[in-house]
Amino acid sequence: MKRDFVNFEDLTKDEVLQILDYADYIKKNPFSSDVLKNKSIGLIFMKPSTRTRLSFEVGVYQLQGQPIYIQGSSTQLSRGEDIKDTARVMSRYLDGIVIRTYSHQEVEDLAKYGSIPVINALTDYQHPCQVLADLQTIKEQFGKIEGLKLAYVGDGNNMANTLLIACAQMGIHISVATPPLYEPNAKAVKKAIDFAKETKVDVEILNDPVEAVKGADVIYTDVWISMGQEEDKSKKELFKRFTVNKELLKYANKNAVVMHCLPAHKGEEITEDVFENFADIIFNQAENRLHAQKALLNFIYKGGKL
Repeated sequence: MKRDFVNFEDLTKDEVLQILDYADYIKKNPFSSDVLKNKSIGLIFMKPSTRTRLSFEVGVYQLQGQPIYIQGSSTQLSRGEDIKDTARVMSRYLDGIVIRTYSHQEVEDLAKYGSIPVINALTDYQHPCQVLADLQTIKEQFGKIEGLKLAYVGDGNNMANTLLIACAQMGIHISVATPPLYEPNAKAVKKAIDFAKETKVDVEILNDPVEAVKGADVIYTDVWISMGQEEDKSKKELFKRFTVNKELLKYANKNAVVMHCLPAHKGEEITEDVFENFADIIFNQAENRLHAQKALLNFIYKGGKL
């Protein structure tokens, strides 16, 4: 049976822990697996990308597979071909699809109608591969993930949605602070609350960044204006209180770290001095995209066993 990774919760908590352990191993032993030997993986990008494209291209190559970059505008999808038909055609040529696009439903349909594994490399609803790398980074920094507190400050976007679900599922307390009307997706909040009942962690949706970061071990932020929302310049005025700066960090735990999924708009969601102070962690977080995704690919193509 094929495995897809469309939503973070497609993996169980135990499976995530397995992947994180293997990500640590493969980080030290980058060419230790040939799980994609003689396999071709299509990388469909409907949105611009730096880290996601590079990490998947390099990762597939290091696993001895063939990465095939497919710019969305060069396909018949850009001319209105049914995603169901695209899924069935690509399944005849490829051994897997990684897709970065706008509509989450598009990825769900690709997985539903395709006979090969489909990996969500970002949609407007979730960014699950990024959060696998984030968890690997947190584990490296603190030696554990359970029992910590993460505070997300900024826009209730795909990162906020995925972090909510992942933290609650993995036993991390999470507080999300956004301006009113910019809270995370209600579906993601409900999923997080359901997981929190099992893992006994706190899930908070707030409009005050100070309250959110109190007692936090990790402060996480992302751009205020996501791809495709560039015309919404009025947001910047509303978000001024949600800049991660030195003053805000005073309310967090003494050894708290700051994380950012990049790219960063310094002077908006994060000040340059805070960014540079935590640059080592932020760029380790970016590097871990490669290792976490290689571990995920191993998990998928070894039939869920590592």
